[in-house]
Amino acid sequence: MPTARVALSGPQDVARQTPDRLRDLPASLPLGAHVLADGTTSFLVWAPALEYVRLRIHAARPFTVELEPLPHGYWGTVLGDVPAGTRYTFVLPDGRNVPDPATRFQPDGVHGASQVVGTGFEWRTASWQAPELRTMVLYELHVGTFTPEGTLDAAIPRLPALRDLGITAVELMPLAQFSGTRNWGYDGVFAFAVQNSYGGPAALKRFVDAAHALDLHVVLDVVYNHVGPEGNYLPTFGHYFTGTYHTPWGAAINVDDSGSDEVRRYFTDSALQWIDEFRIDGLRVDAVHAIFDRSASPFLRELTDAVHARATALGRNAIVIAESDLGDPRVIRPEHLGGLGFDAQWLDDFHHSLRTLLTHEDRGYYVDFGTLAHFARACRTGYVYTGEHSRFRNRRHGAPGPDILPRQFVVYSQNHDQVGNRMRGDRPAGTVTPAQLRLAAAAVLLSPFTPMLFMGEEYGTRKPFPYFVSHGDPALLAAVRRGRLEEFAAFTWEGEPPDPAAESTFRSAVLDWGERESGAHGAMLRLYRRLLGLRRDEAAIAAADAMKTDILDTAGAPSDGAMPDGVITMHRRSAGQSTLLFLNFADRSARLDVPAIEDGWRAALDTESAEFGGAGSDLPERVAAGATIELRPHSAVLLLHDET
Repeated sequence: MPTARVALSGPQDVARQTPDRLRDLPASLPLGAHVLADGTTSFLVWAPALEYVRLRIHAARPFTVELEPLPHGYWGTVLGDVPAGTRYTFVLPDGRNVPDPATRFQPDGVHGASQVVGTGFEWRTASWQAPELRTMVLYELHVGTFTPEGTLDAAIPRLPALRDLGITAVELMPLAQFSGTRNWGYDGVFAFAVQNSYGGPAALKRFVDAAHALDLHVVLDVVYNHVGPEGNYLPTFGHYFTGTYHTPWGAAINVDDSGSDEVRRYFTDSALQWIDEFRIDGLRVDAVHAIFDRSASPFLRELTDAVHARATALGRNAIVIAESDLGDPRVIRPEHLGGLGFDAQWLDDFHHSLRTLLTHEDRGYYVDFGTLAHFARACRTGYVYTGEHSRFRNRRHGAPGPDILPRQFVVYSQNHDQVGNRMRGDRPAGTVTPAQLRLAAAAVLLSPFTPMLFMGEEYGTRKPFPYFVSHGDPALLAAVRRGRLEEFAAFTWEGEPPDPAAESTFRSAVLDWGERESGAHGAMLRLYRRLLGLRRDEAAIAAADAMKTDILDTAGAPSDGAMPDGVITMHRRSAGQSTLLFLNFADRSARLDVPAIEDGWRAALDTESAEFGGAGSDLPERVAAGATIELRPHSAVLLLHDET
C-alpha cells in the first residue's frame, strides 16, 4: 500500500533541537527510538541519501520535529514527553511518511507507523546462564504454525513438553517484521522488530523468560543476507544494498562497498539487541554464503566477535550458528586460525547423504549423494566433499577440516528448508516407512554431532510445511508463484505446488497437538524420548569433544566404507565407555557378528522394538563379543560397553 503524506501546518509545527546534546549521538546510542534513563526519548536514523529528515509524532496533539544532521550520514534528536507506546514516522523530502528502518515494533504492519518501545521487563530468571554447545539438542519451530493460535504466548504452554522430551534449546525461525501475517519469516524487512502478529517484542521476552525458567535455551534465526520484497524502505534512506553482487532473493546487502560501515552497524546492532535486551542464547545466521564480502575484515567475523563480546560483558554465553553450503571449515574456525568465528554450522551433507539412502532421490543437489560411503564419510568427518568434483555444481567443492569438532556440526533428518523446499512441503513421514523414520532418528540423535529436530518430527507428523506468504501486492504474489515453479524444475517433481498465497496452504502446516500421543505417533514419540535419554545419560554418546567415530569393517577394523548388506557399523569410545551403532539401510534383514573389540556388550536400543511401533526385537540383554545378531530391515541397534 502507498505511504501517507504528512501536511505540515507551518513553521511553528517544526521544532529544531540544539546540536550540543546530539553531538555524540551516533556513537553513544543505538539506532531507532529509545527511551533514556532521564525519561526523554532519542531518535537516530542513518539516512545519507536524504537532504533532510523530519520526525512526525502521532500523539493526541501530533507534531513534527526536524532532525539534526550528524556525522557519517546520521540524523537525530532527543525529545521529552514521548513515552513508550507513542507512534511515529519519518517524513521524507518528497513528503512521504515512512516507518523507521530500525523500528522496534510495527503494530499496524510494514507500512504503518513505528512505535516507541520501552526496554523494561521483570525477568524471573535473572541468573540464567546459557550452556555449552556440546550439550545442546535443538528444536526448530515456526511460531505461526507451532500452535493453532500462531503466537509466542500460545507457544509457552507447549515448552514443558519439549523439555520433558529431552530438548535443551528451541530454535525460533525468523521473527523480524514481514508483510502480512503468514510467512516463513525470511521475507522480513525490519531487522529490529518482532513480528506484530506473533505478539511483538513483549511477547518474545515472555517466551524467553518462560523457556529459561524450564532450563530451555533460545536460539533465534536471523536473516542478514537479504531483505523481503514488500515493505523494504531501506533504499530510501541509504546505501544498504550493492549492485556488485546479487542473491537468489534480490539485491545483496552492502557489507564491503561505499557506505558499508554503517550498514554493518545496522545489522550488528540488530544482533546485539537480541543478546542483551531479549536474552537470546544464540543466533542462527541464515545463508552466510549469500553475504558477499571481499574486505580485509569480513563482516561475519565482526558479527561473531561482537556477539561473543557482548555476551561475555553480560556474564553470559552466546553461540552463533551459520547456515553455509560452502563446505568451508573457515566458517567455523576461530579468528586466530583465519576463520569467521562461528561456533557451529548446519551440515546439509549429513542430511543429503541420509535422505538419499532412504528415498533413492537423485535430482537437484541429491545427485551428489546416495551411497553408503557418502553417509559413512559424513559420520566420520562431517563434510562429504572436501575438494572432490561435485556433479551438481560441476566443479570441485569443499575443503577438509580435520581440526573441526563434532559439536560444531548441527545435523538433522529434516528442517524447514529440506521439507518446505519440496514442491508440496511433504514430510519424511509421508514419503518413507515408519521403520525408515526410526532409523533416521537413531542416525541423527546417536551421532557425535549436535542434533536438531524440526517441530512435529518427534511424533512422526505428516503435516506438510509448504512455503507460504501473505503479501499485499498481487504482482508480487504472481512473481512468487513463478519463482517457486522455476525452483522446482531441477527436481522434475510432477503436479502443481500449493498456492503460497492461499490461507489453506498455511493452515495445512499448523501442527495438530492432539495426534502427539496417539497410536503410531505415540510410539514414535517413545522412541525419541528413549534416544534423547540415551544421548543425555550415556557418556560415550553425550561426549562430543573430538571426532572419535570409526566406521568398522567385518573384522572390526576402521574402514572408509560400509559393511556388506547395506549396514554401517559405527564405533565410538569416550569417557570410559564404548558404543557400537549398527544402521541397516537395506530392505532385508542382516546377520552380523559383533566385532571383538571389547569383552562384552549390553543392548541399549533396537528401533524394531514393539514399544516403538516395530515388529519386535529378539536382541538379548547381554551380547558377547563375536556373537551373531540380526538386524531387521531399516533398523538401528545400539550396544554399549562400560569399561568399569
